[in-house]
Amino acid sequence: MTAGANPLIQTDSKPIRGWSILVFLVVLPLLLAPAVWLLGNRDMLAMLALFFISGLIALVIAVSPMGWRALPALGFRPARFWTIVLGTVGALVVSIAASQLGEPEGVKQVLDVARTPSLFVASLAVMALLAPLVEEAVFRGLLYGWVAGRWGTTVAWFVSSILFAAAHLEPAHVLLVLPLGLWFGWLRQRTDSLWPSLVAHIVNNSLAVVAAAVIDKTSP
Repeated sequence: MTAGANPLIQTDSKPIRGWSILVFLVVLPLLLAPAVWLLGNRDMLAMLALFFISGLIALVIAVSPMGWRALPALGFRPARFWTIVLGTVGALVVSIAASQLGEPEGVKQVLDVARTPSLFVASLAVMALLAPLVEEAVFRGLLYGWVAGRWGTTVAWFVSSILFAAAHLEPAHVLLVLPLGLWFGWLRQRTDSLWPSLVAHIVNNSLAVVAAAVIDKTSP
């Protein structure tokens, strides 16, 4: 299949428009508020799943007028395999180094869910697959694409990284996530693709969830 026929490997793209950002910011709370109100089970995992599913739907609605052109605009462009491998290794190094700052309470609460055997698979699906996909598509896709189209990729790198970290709210968690956000943003800038940061994010979160479950089982 040629690049022109496959929207996943197009290299040309339209810039993200401001109205896409606005639509996302309006639609997300409109989806989230009634969903939270209707949700009977408000445990941590259910709330996380609801939040990220709402975010994904809001993102799709925000970029849907662009059609298939939304994919390359969000960064779904080809990336060299070695950039994905090195990006993932680098993310693990940064994550291990940042973890020396300690484990914020919010992280402990999230990983405690993964330590529940009956919730392990669901935890992996939400925290290691859904969360990275939505976070990367929103911060390194939608936001990065909009900022880069106006003020350049360096500004987009810093803005998307800082807002990605700030979105984690808890000050200790923000400090823990900021180095990873900068690394993911650098990968996005250097490769002009979302795949390296997305894969690195998925692997990093997957290992965190698995490690939490394994350590809990092996601890006395």
